Amino acid sequence: MASGFAQWGNDLYTGRRSYDIVGRRKIWFTISTILVVLSAVLLIKPGLNPGIEFRGGSEFVVSDVVETDQQLAIDTVLAISPDEQPKVTTVGSNALRIQTSTLTADEVTEVKNALAAAFDVSAATDVTSSFIGPSWGKDISQKAITGILVFLLFVTIVMTIYFRNWRMAIAALIALFHDLIITVGVYAGVGWEVTPATVIGFLTILGYSIYDTVVVFDKVRENTADTLMQTRYTYAEKANLAVNQTLVRSINTSVVALLPVSAILFVGAFVLGAGTLRDIALALFVGMLIGTFSSIFLATPFEVALREREPAIREHTKKVLDARAARAESGDDDPVSAGQVRVAVGALKPGAHQGVTAQPKRKR
Repeated sequence: MASGFAQWGNDLYTGRRSYDIVGRRKIWFTISTILVVLSAVLLIKPGLNPGIEFRGGSEFVVSDVVETDQQLAIDTVLAISPDEQPKVTTVGSNALRIQTSTLTADEVTEVKNALAAAFDVSAATDVTSSFIGPSWGKDISQKAITGILVFLLFVTIVMTIYFRNWRMAIAALIALFHDLIITVGVYAGVGWEVTPATVIGFLTILGYSIYDTVVVFDKVRENTADTLMQTRYTYAEKANLAVNQTLVRSINTSVVALLPVSAILFVGAFVLGAGTLRDIALALFVGMLIGTFSSIFLATPFEVALREREPAIREHTKKVLDARAARAESGDDDPVSAGQVRVAVGALKPGAHQGVTAQPKRKR
């Protein structure tokens, strides 16, 4: 199996095997658009569930309980403060976390004693309480937004300078926004609280996404450097080859990264319950998964779509296809694969059907 996978990767790199990723970009753009729209809907309703760190309030943790009865905790809080809407989560196998809005000092003491009595634990040692002001959460939110904006600005500048191509920088930013919106949308759909650990996860996936995209773009730049100096392949074909050549590497990197994150997510969600591990692991898992998709199926196809708007690229594509058609009519050997022909036809005629084109027979 390992040897077969290695042979598959070698075939992709040499071009003996090729997947028409760039040529079928309309499919990937449609999938991405649907995912972004669904994520946007989830962000509106039900919307994000901000944790106590962002909205402020009082928090109680009841430890060493025999039964983690969430309804009992809710009823206990409502008996003291009927207007409250407490949020109760199970932490591990023998603890509960109860969050409320800001309570007075007397109400905190009453709730603490009532919870101790309801769960038959010691109020002094097994029930802890804390208060978090909303101003702290507001400050964290502002810093997170500032961090994202600064990150995106530096990414744009560095990629434009490094690749000497603003189109690659734009495509990378589109992929970043795509990954971030979908990850946040999934988080909203799941309904887990957004905590500082969640924000850290969101910021981390931006770095992962841009890293994977830069690797693919580096190969695209290498393959397309001499595009206009030859008439054998189009820009889209050379870019598609670069995506195929980095496909195995992207898959391997993603699998290696997702395995430990999956383990952390499982432990955090099903073993330890609500907590920092669960919050950060979900953001990382979704972000890495969707980041792999965007680096392969979104970033390079979008960059190719931008480049094909250039008159020089369109003229070169037409020249290549005309020369290829002439060779086919004369019966000369055509070394270009069927997948590459399909990419080129799709580049020249975006509205045309991109079916499989048979490779001309070789003379014997």
